[in-house]
Amino acid sequence: MQKIGVFVCHCGTNIAGTVDVKAVAEALSHEPGVVFSTDYQYMCSESGQSLMRNAIRENGLTGVVVCSCSPRMHEATFRKAAAAEGLNPYMVEIANIREQVSWIHKDMKEATEKAIILARAAVAKVHLNTPLVAGQSPVTKRALVIGGGIAGIQTALDIAEAGFEVDIVEKSPTIGGKMAQIDKTFPTLDCAACILTPKMVDAAQNDKITIYSYSEVESVKGFVGNFRVGIRRKARYVDETKCTGCGLCTEKCPQKKVPNEFNLGLDNRRAIYIPFAQAVPKVATIDADYCNMLKNGKCGVCSKVCGAGAIDYTQKDEVIEREYGAIVAATGFNPIDVKPFGEYGYAEYPDVVTSLELERLMNAAGPTAGTLLRPSDKTHPHTLVFVQCVGSRCDAENTKGKTYCSKICCMYTAKHAMLVREKYPDTEVYVFYIDVRTPGKNFDEFYRRAVEQYGVHYIKGAVGKVVEENGKLKVQASDLLSGEQLHIDADMVVLAAAIEPDKSARHLATMLTASMDTNDFFTEAHAKLRPVESPTAGIYLSGACQGPKDIPDTVAQAGAAASKVIGLLAKDKLTCNPCVAHSDEMMCNGCSSCEKVCPYGAISYVDKEFRMPNRTTAIRRVAQVNEAVCQGCGACTVACPSGAMDLKGFSNSQIMAEVDAICKM
Repeated sequence: MQKIGVFVCHCGTNIAGTVDVKAVAEALSHEPGVVFSTDYQYMCSESGQSLMRNAIRENGLTGVVVCSCSPRMHEATFRKAAAAEGLNPYMVEIANIREQVSWIHKDMKEATEKAIILARAAVAKVHLNTPLVAGQSPVTKRALVIGGGIAGIQTALDIAEAGFEVDIVEKSPTIGGKMAQIDKTFPTLDCAACILTPKMVDAAQNDKITIYSYSEVESVKGFVGNFRVGIRRKARYVDETKCTGCGLCTEKCPQKKVPNEFNLGLDNRRAIYIPFAQAVPKVATIDADYCNMLKNGKCGVCSKVCGAGAIDYTQKDEVIEREYGAIVAATGFNPIDVKPFGEYGYAEYPDVVTSLELERLMNAAGPTAGTLLRPSDKTHPHTLVFVQCVGSRCDAENTKGKTYCSKICCMYTAKHAMLVREKYPDTEVYVFYIDVRTPGKNFDEFYRRAVEQYGVHYIKGAVGKVVEENGKLKVQASDLLSGEQLHIDADMVVLAAAIEPDKSARHLATMLTASMDTNDFFTEAHAKLRPVESPTAGIYLSGACQGPKDIPDTVAQAGAAASKVIGLLAKDKLTCNPCVAHSDEMMCNGCSSCEKVCPYGAISYVDKEFRMPNRTTAIRRVAQVNEAVCQGCGACTVACPSGAMDLKGFSNSQIMAEVDAICKM
């Protein structure tokens, strides 16, 4: 029988405020195999760990149960303390009596009883625990960054600076992301392109960075340190090695009526195009949906005028496979579709625009060369109305919008209002808001400048309806502070649209076996302690794919994600999780059910010769687990119809022992 020690943590009042920890320790002292049981204020502290180490040494403990907070918090801490005294770290079990007991119960008697039950279940499991030895696997010293916005660029640059090779995969023809579409940045009002373009050039010229633009991740296999990624390089119909980016083909192309997605459809481009002047790589791309040559074999003008001979109409998609030690998701965001909000008339009136569309209208490289003109008649607007929180902070029942605050809208609206007033002092600007959220360095000061120095009219209230009448947008709204109903004749209405993760994030998360929240943002491993790591080892998060954030926060997170990647790639070998699956070959019937559900490709089948009870031999097909690849997810144990698959450290017998301990109560 095991000699088990039980350690019950007060966690200040987090646990002790609801659970009678001394009663728990006393009750556990009478369990079979328990030779030591005590409570302590903070078990995770240095003195708490010393208490555990001394108890292991003095009592010859062969197993330990710690009744404390979530294993995600301190399991590694207590395992290290046990290992320091020569006890196998996998002989340590955590009974979570904080999140699962004290934080969800108010009655102390009820909470104490539940804490005792969970602790008894942990003791029952320890009796069946066996020492496990972690293996090792090599690390591929190369990183993959998925997404070429400012988050992806900064992450790649920081990783490359540390001397590691890194690839950027970007689905658009150029890197740059949303920041490339922005005119100015808050709160300094400096040029976005002046900040971004040098970063883009640095990434392109860095010997350690390879950019796969106009490409998408198609498959991800493997595990931390050893990922195998399939990358689909979409056909540009232009040879990147030959194209000089001269732009002659884009000037001569006769197909001129293609909506320009970079300018959000506010103007048109050619069928062959370079998204914008500072594009990286500066290589033309042929849009197969609009190219006459690719559609019907008639034209070929771009090929005729290309002096470099870069046009290749026969080009096909290419799938390449690369190996990586770590992967960073930096898939960014998009503004939500505001068409469902019919009260604002976005789908009906061309002079109702989103904030990002306004960015393009005010950008010197935009469709109006930086002159603010109404899309409908190309005249200068004299009255602008900004509507805040369009699609943000909606009720849970409102399926059109999002329940969360998009964080950046208050600041970029203040920026837009100031820029309009600065460039066109004769223009009146009204901002309708729920409340103004400007936390951050120099952020609130920036907002106050818009009001006090630029004369922007901030009105606390909601816009109920926007209708067009005689070339004017009639804005019906309410002023909640004065209690008045307002009617404003506006020339343009600007909607501060909520932001959401890029639509590619959900599919990518499935391939990465990464977690997502209900809003399709990637979920971090721990909101406070591991904000740039996903729960899946080797997968890291950078930028707005993890949650709404502005450029400074994005760059900061990009650097943090890069530091985690560098720490991983700096290791020659990684310690593998010993809690892996194994197959009882005598029970395996070779059905392949486990192989089909394994997300890591760790299970294969072999034909083996077995001695049968009747003294004959037979060849049977049985499953084998590659322990270096297996990540211990347990999917195979659930799928196995014969019960041949089991999980070390979480075997069926261990789990049933826990269930029995609970049911005995």
